[in-house]
Amino acid sequence: MTTPPPIHIPLENASNLRDLGGWPTWDGRTVRTGVVFRAPALVRLSPADEAAIATLGIRTVCDFRGTREAEHNPVALPGTRREALPIEPTVGASLRDILRTGMATGHVSPQEMLELLREAYQAYALQNFARYRALFALLRSEANLPLLFHCSAGKDRTGFGAALLLTALGVEWRNVVADYLATNLLWRREIAEFFDLPGPVKNALLSAHEPLLKAAFDSVRREYGSVDAYLEMAIGLDLAGRQELRARLTE
Repeated sequence: MTTPPPIHIPLENASNLRDLGGWPTWDGRTVRTGVVFRAPALVRLSPADEAAIATLGIRTVCDFRGTREAEHNPVALPGTRREALPIEPTVGASLRDILRTGMATGHVSPQEMLELLREAYQAYALQNFARYRALFALLRSEANLPLLFHCSAGKDRTGFGAALLLTALGVEWRNVVADYLATNLLWRREIAEFFDLPGPVKNALLSAHEPLLKAAFDSVRREYGSVDAYLEMAIGLDLAGRQELRARLTE
């Protein structure tokens, strides 16, 4: 069974900040709360937002945004250390750069947009695994926790990273998908104003879609044989490493 929607930390000027804890694992454990958080880029925060985030005690912030994205909208949470893990704007690495490809114009269909995003998700898994490997390395040290990771929207690069982590911790696929799709319930699409697109195309671009996440994991299985093999060979997390991570991040 799935649990209720993920633990959402409400903010005035941002949305979709959440605690990755609370999900059950296949072996009867539960992902710890208060340890790992996922988010969009937390910019333009109000004083009340900053106070709410401060109570989380976050030590490390991992930023998946490309260099230009991060320079344009810097994220600086007091008391935290920023780790730049840029997934640069190649194929769909950021929402704005998807538009810059020239494919996401008023002439593109929602189906074409989804195909472009599918390529992006496969690239996250197969071309940008070093960034996720770095994330997992940070998660293996208590000194880096609590840790927050984010991209621009907290939907795609962050969504794949969260799905990969929950899978490594033993969360069943249905709950991994439930966490991923919760973006559609919790994110207020604060960046929607930047995209002058027809409604159906914009909705396709700014939504989380289960087939995209499945495509990323399918590409992992095609290339590596299994998700466990991918975790070991690409992410640097062998069986002993997975057991250590589960011991640290579940209870």
